[in-house]
Amino acid sequence: MNISVCIVDDNKDIRSALEQIILMAEGYILAGSYQDAEEALQKIPIANPNVVLMDINLGNGESGIDCVRQLKPLHPEILFMMCTIYEEDEKIFEALTAGANGYILKKTAPGKLLDALRELYEGGAPMSSQIARKVVNAFQVRTAAADPIETTQGKSISILSNRENEILELLAKGMLYKEIAGRLFISQETVRKHVYHIYEKLHVNNRVEAINKFYGR
Repeated sequence: MNISVCIVDDNKDIRSALEQIILMAEGYILAGSYQDAEEALQKIPIANPNVVLMDINLGNGESGIDCVRQLKPLHPEILFMMCTIYEEDEKIFEALTAGANGYILKKTAPGKLLDALRELYEGGAPMSSQIARKVVNAFQVRTAAADPIETTQGKSISILSNRENEILELLAKGMLYKEIAGRLFISQETVRKHVYHIYEKLHVNNRVEAINKFYGR
């Protein structure tokens, strides 16, 4: 099934580059491309895409995070992937709290960007490896602050199988399903099934919540 994508970015060159990536990729449809928050807020609900690639800083003081915060409660079925140059912890958590489903850096290679969009559409919560490390580090710091005696390293979760714990650890390192499949010599579909069971057993809905459980919070 084709994945419909909307792009929101105030930089014309970057927006055009993202448009070309989507237009040239098999299995993806460009549903709309917008340069500012006002246009995005008006037109995204009409376009009703599967996924929105949302820039954080839209210029003129406008924020993609605010767009997500307004659109997500009204359209929970739309998935939002923050696509940005920012790696600051505050921006990451503000975006995730606003309702973003994934967070990827603009310097990500086109192939990995498309893989991340597909993973998001299929129920994952992809993040660039740099972003995932920051999320993990933040959880570790918070865990250490809450209980400095306890180790902040991820531990095996008893209700998960050995394979599920192994996959959860790789998810916490920011790896995509395809990369996990290659590392463990299994199919992406097998990874996807394991992740579904991990989320089900941990009573979580996405990668961030699963990492949180992995680090004991």
